[in-house]
Amino acid sequence: MPAGPRFAALAGLLALVMVATRFKHFGDMVHLPDASMAVFFLGGTYLRRHWAFAAMLLLAVALDWVSITYAGVSDFCVTAAYAFLPLAYGVLWYAGRWYAPRLTGQFLSLAGAFGMALLAASVSFAISNGSFYWLGGRYPDPNVTQYVSRLWQWGPLFVRTTMSYITVALVVHAVCARLAADSRVPRHQEA
Repeated sequence: MPAGPRFAALAGLLALVMVATRFKHFGDMVHLPDASMAVFFLGGTYLRRHWAFAAMLLLAVALDWVSITYAGVSDFCVTAAYAFLPLAYGVLWYAGRWYAPRLTGQFLSLAGAFGMALLAASVSFAISNGSFYWLGGRYPDPNVTQYVSRLWQWGPLFVRTTMSYITVALVVHAVCARLAADSRVPRHQEA
């Protein structure tokens, strides 16, 4: 687990990624897909601390408030279901935190992290989407058939986006692990 300056740099990088992707503050042409779900999984993996989860959660809420209050973003998604976001993000954070001791630069370990992230992202999306559908008050006469249809309509997009960011992070992790391993190997000096 990183400490001191490394922890602060990594936390700052993850916060910056969330800020840069959470809402369209640069306009449509430069807008990147929301990386929040990936940030929570990666935060759990690398930062691990409970207070860091709370800080990232507060950042997400603050960004939503700013985007709705000052940037003209619709408040359509802010309903009673918004209270379930800590649970949805917690699934990601604590799945990453659980997997972190198993993460190395080896292929099977990276594949395991990918699988854990895929499972956590799917469960997280089901929680946030399900709470919005059933508790948000936006759909008259909610029913299971319509819910499953909407889950399949939006789920793959959100999970695919999350997994794209996590794949990039895992590739960076593998490269860094390889570089660290290479730097520990003593070089033979030729005479």
